[in-house]
Amino acid sequence: MSTLYIALGAFVLYLIAYHTYGRWLARRIFRLDPQATVPSVELNDDCDYVPTSKGIVFGHHFTSIAGTGPIVGPALAIMWGWVPALLWVLFGSIFIGAMHDFGTLVVSLRNRGMTVGEVAGRLLNKRVRLLFLVLLLFALWVVLAIFGWVIASVFVQFPESILPVFLQIPIAIWIGVTVHRKGRSLLWPSAIALTLMYATVWLGAGCPGMDWTGGGLGAAIQSLNQNLAAWPLWLWVAVLLAYCYAASVMPVWVLLQPRDYINSLQLVTSLGLIVIGLVVAATATPAEGGTALAMAAPAFNASPLNAPPIFPFLFVTIACGAISGFHCLVSSGMSSKQLKCESDAQFVGYGSMLLEGFLATLVILAVGAGIGMGWQKYPDLQGAALWTEVYKDWKLVTGGEAIAAFVVGSANFVQTLGIEPVMARALMGVLVASFAGTTLDTATRLQRYVVQELAATFAPRVSPTAMAAEAYDTEFKRGPVKRGFSLNPLVWLTNTHGATLFAVGTAFLLALFPAPGAEWSWQTIGKGGLILWPLFGATNQLLAGLAMMVVSFWLLRRGMPTWFAALPMVFMLAMPAWALWIDVQRWQAGGSWLLVGVGAIMLAIETWMIIEACLLWPKVRGVLEPALPPLPPRAGAAASGA
Repeated sequence: MSTLYIALGAFVLYLIAYHTYGRWLARRIFRLDPQATVPSVELNDDCDYVPTSKGIVFGHHFTSIAGTGPIVGPALAIMWGWVPALLWVLFGSIFIGAMHDFGTLVVSLRNRGMTVGEVAGRLLNKRVRLLFLVLLLFALWVVLAIFGWVIASVFVQFPESILPVFLQIPIAIWIGVTVHRKGRSLLWPSAIALTLMYATVWLGAGCPGMDWTGGGLGAAIQSLNQNLAAWPLWLWVAVLLAYCYAASVMPVWVLLQPRDYINSLQLVTSLGLIVIGLVVAATATPAEGGTALAMAAPAFNASPLNAPPIFPFLFVTIACGAISGFHCLVSSGMSSKQLKCESDAQFVGYGSMLLEGFLATLVILAVGAGIGMGWQKYPDLQGAALWTEVYKDWKLVTGGEAIAAFVVGSANFVQTLGIEPVMARALMGVLVASFAGTTLDTATRLQRYVVQELAATFAPRVSPTAMAAEAYDTEFKRGPVKRGFSLNPLVWLTNTHGATLFAVGTAFLLALFPAPGAEWSWQTIGKGGLILWPLFGATNQLLAGLAMMVVSFWLLRRGMPTWFAALPMVFMLAMPAWALWIDVQRWQAGGSWLLVGVGAIMLAIETWMIIEACLLWPKVRGVLEPALPPLPPRAGAAASGA
């Protein structure tokens, strides 16, 4: 029963936090104004800036920030014990993560939807802006390379998830056209889309429950799944990045936004199934055909085999479930361009992070108690003995085993509802692959923005399709826009298609390498993201600390309290830097000089930005940054609907 109490207690705690701390931030600190003009209206271009209802933006935002982070992180960090993992998820998400997401969303809203890197240039200086954008470019580059591999790995482990993930695309386009272009109510299209998506899961699982004479459709689909799962990883990465290119250059309402929204419907209802299954598993007695559900994982484990020290690595391993720097990109790079009312920011920014924290809580319960109910891979083990076998070595869990542990544990919960095992695994496999997919396509669009911003910094003349041409970039003066073909590659990179091709092309080049230590072959390439992946955890968390620095400066310049942002900022600058320093020493001892070099550069950039901030901090209290310049006629015309 303790697992049930944990789930219910977490849910109640998050509700209280939303209506107390979240409301205080919204009303007393950020003073959200429902009548304020928002960037989606002011710069409406029907492509990136699109006024959208808060329900759709919430779904788009939630699935974009979630990814596999709140699954892999807690599923791995539980090796230090479920209690420290749970405490960091609960209180980290409420007081640090949700505030971080909410704060960066509001600051971006008040700065015409600029990314947090651009806002850093306005609130601090141009050097900080440039350093911030370089960090963002690196982090997103690694995300694109690694998430293609992650999704491909899920497809290989759970082939029944392949068809549902790709069949979501036409469903998403249909709902985007129905709601955005035709202006219809969201209720019935949502219900139809959700029904169709669950039908695709059943179809992808081979139509369980149907008796097809002579094999029939179910056998054909299972054969197709196996054939698709046999594709080499590099080919899957190429296919996924090609999809991401299309999603990035299309208007956001055509594919990216509606796909994330319908994914959120499926993912939230799947989480509901997990909760109901947990209730059944926790309350059913063995005499009724149930199992005594208890935590198989230890409450504390200070020294797991081959694991790094719990301090500071707990706060780097669990990122998305508590706080993640990637979220500041989604808040400022995507959601701030779509909210049609400023007061929706609490629901989207603060509320979605709390839902992600609840997801991370369920992951802890699934891998801490759910897998103890049984795993086909270990037919003779159950309970604590099974958990100990799965989690006997940190190095054995850091790959796909952590994801598999969640899929198996959560599927065990769902099976208590009478759902067939193959269907339960398909549901959870689709959940993981969909989360990863929504992060991948969003990251591609974000990388496109960052490439455009960096290119526009140095290009002597910018493309008319670049955001800088719309007064998006206010820190640098430009020469007159040169229309037509240009030989300057920087000008190409300010273009939507040029920046997106650069984003997916460089990610694919990185992915084409084999994993560290592996030989080159058609079977081993596709895992190149793993080369730099060890740097991502600390770099991602450093971004969170730096984003809170931007929020703190925004508050400081307005003479407002800063403690609730500044204290987490210090913590999230110190913990990742400490972890990265330990890693650099370990990599140096192991001769991994590429990681040592890049890690040292990351630490140097962080130190430089902190010094700039410390020198500026005492000088700017109550001193507002320069006002944004008036919008040029072209942007004004777009905003008025021309």
